[in-house]
Amino acid sequence: MSKLDLEWLAVFDEVYKTASVSKAADRLGMAQAAASTMLNKLRAHFDDRLFARTAQGMQPTPYAQRLVVHVREVLLQLDQARGSRGGFDPGEARRNFRICMTDISEVVLLPGLLDHLRRVAPGVHIETEIISTDSGRRLEDGEVDLAVGFMPQLDAGFYQQTLFMQNFVCLVAQNHPRIGARLTRKRFEAEAHAVISSSGTGHAIVDKTITRLGIERDVVARLSSFLSVARIVAQTELIVIVPRILGEVLATQEPVRLLDTPFTLPPYAVKQHWHERFHADAGNAWLRRTVAQLFGPKSAAALA
Repeated sequence: MSKLDLEWLAVFDEVYKTASVSKAADRLGMAQAAASTMLNKLRAHFDDRLFARTAQGMQPTPYAQRLVVHVREVLLQLDQARGSRGGFDPGEARRNFRICMTDISEVVLLPGLLDHLRRVAPGVHIETEIISTDSGRRLEDGEVDLAVGFMPQLDAGFYQQTLFMQNFVCLVAQNHPRIGARLTRKRFEAEAHAVISSSGTGHAIVDKTITRLGIERDVVARLSSFLSVARIVAQTELIVIVPRILGEVLATQEPVRLLDTPFTLPPYAVKQHWHERFHADAGNAWLRRTVAQLFGPKSAAALA
């Protein structure tokens, strides 16, 4: 059996996460040829292909699926050892973080985070992915560092920190012909609606409350994300319920206005979540502190 180099394990982990040798090399800041060489040495060391090329990218073999748990434990222990010695210096660090968030957070929160990082941590890069039913597993496996949103499904093994509370408003066209300064329940039920099905936004609260209150809603469009909502509302007579933080941003981009809902919708907490396996990781802890400082209770007045 050949000698094992710890740098090869980092390549293995990144290929496992990205399903791509080129993406793994990019995230590790090395040439693709070097990453390929290290992966081939790993294959020889373990006498297994480790990854097979498929239409979905480089997919792990059954052996690699068993091996990844041990590889990540080794890498985590090394990171913690480094952290206990020198901590995490954002000004000098070169590290990629992956964050699960909603499309709302990409519009409202991500610009502020990226601007801050460019000033204080220029070597830190951010990748995002939309919150999904798989996000909990990806946090646990270390494929994702942090998740920001409404994720009540996460259970034992996860830490969470409330960043701010959020409520809902109705979004309508500025020149809507039948809706004035106040929206009544009768008018709400008479108008056509669009709804959004998006994980991690607390929007399930809206549907449950409307059903519980026996409110009628003529839903003529179901959208997969919030990104097109403002343009749709501005050019139609549809009503859409959105989180207030998003509505305030959209009102600066399109001729739309915000109105209180004609019935009470409970607020929800926007939180950041991380798995206990990475609680002590110095880089992960720094990222969490940064998110809390930018969007947590001290900045609640700006976000409310």
